[in-house]
Amino acid sequence: MSLVDHPLRQELANELHARPFPRLGAPGQAAFLAIGPVPGTPRDAEAERAHLVALLDWFGAPHPQPGATHWSGQIGRYRLKWESHTEFASYMLLSDGASEPPFREGLSGFPAEWLDAMPGQRLTSALIRVELAAGEEEIARRAGAWFVAESMAVSRVLDDQLIVAGDFRIDPAGHMRFAVFARPGTGERRIGRVVQRLCEIETYKTMAMLGLSQARSMGPRIGALEARVSDLVAEMAAGPGDAAATLAGLLEVSAELEKLRAQSGFRSGATRAYETLVNQRIGILRETRFGGRQSFAEFMMRRFDPAMRTVESTDRRLSSVSDRAARAGDLLRTRVDVERSAQNQALLASMDRRADAQLRLQHTVEGLSVVAISYYAVSLATYLFGPVAYPLGIDKTALTAALVLPVVALVWLMLRRIRKRLH
Repeated sequence: MSLVDHPLRQELANELHARPFPRLGAPGQAAFLAIGPVPGTPRDAEAERAHLVALLDWFGAPHPQPGATHWSGQIGRYRLKWESHTEFASYMLLSDGASEPPFREGLSGFPAEWLDAMPGQRLTSALIRVELAAGEEEIARRAGAWFVAESMAVSRVLDDQLIVAGDFRIDPAGHMRFAVFARPGTGERRIGRVVQRLCEIETYKTMAMLGLSQARSMGPRIGALEARVSDLVAEMAAGPGDAAATLAGLLEVSAELEKLRAQSGFRSGATRAYETLVNQRIGILRETRFGGRQSFAEFMMRRFDPAMRTVESTDRRLSSVSDRAARAGDLLRTRVDVERSAQNQALLASMDRRADAQLRLQHTVEGLSVVAISYYAVSLATYLFGPVAYPLGIDKTALTAALVLPVVALVWLMLRRIRKRLH
């Protein structure tokens, strides 16, 4: 067979296997770091790769392929998993064994100088501690000591093979904390998948919450534009007013609304996508309740979902104001068209009156023309027939009187014929 492959076939097939889950045993620990660009500046993917290469050179590790979006391998006593996403880059360090006291190591697996030179800003960082499950009472005691009780979420996942806990709060060192308690015999791949899911939930939750900040900043501007549209509609309803000024105001509001929609479109769309990913990642864990505690899904329902509904409500409000402004503009244009039609009707009526007056004036002028032409025609006829009338004893006055009616009639018929021919 001589089949010709699509040039992207191999690349697209490999993409499905490009980001394998990490492997981690119990006890073990992981440190996760997500870096994004400084707000208002474009992301520099090449600078991020160069920074990754600097970290690998620090430990003498091999470099990734040019243009790679992921890399995993050993650096010192840690296993590193690096991924480049659409809006951020993530680093995960995994190591066997758990430090004491818990969560003490932080990001110490990364060189301090390398962290200081990081291109971008930290979006989130998380510390995950993995231990062997030692009874539910002991798990509850440790989780209670590590996390804030008010916001702590604990649940059994993956058919009760593991128990995960966290409170989604930033600790004094600036990190999120999660704990994973694995049943004896749980495989390293399964533990690694759960650790990866926890990091994804935290990262996608953070990225989705960026939309809430945008929605809050847009709220006052949308409110001001909404009030402006209401005022313009009220002016339209109050009376004719200045249609040009009202239309200019509507155009100004519509331009501002379109500007807001252009500025917020990407973030709003990304927020919806990240929200979906968060819910999907939680659903994959197949949670069941642990000791009457709230699950991760319940935590998100109480704390995360209202924020997402706020973003969604802001998007709907912006669309609603834009639609109102568009409808007001259509109504105003309709009213202006009606007014122009009335003006055109009045103008046509005025033109009809002027044409009628001109027609009457023309008839008057034509009557005067008959008289004037007849006067000169009678004079010429008198001179013409005078020599003949004198021998016959016809007086000049009588000759003139006799010629008036025939001449007038002939002139009138001639002018009438000319006018008909012209029409």
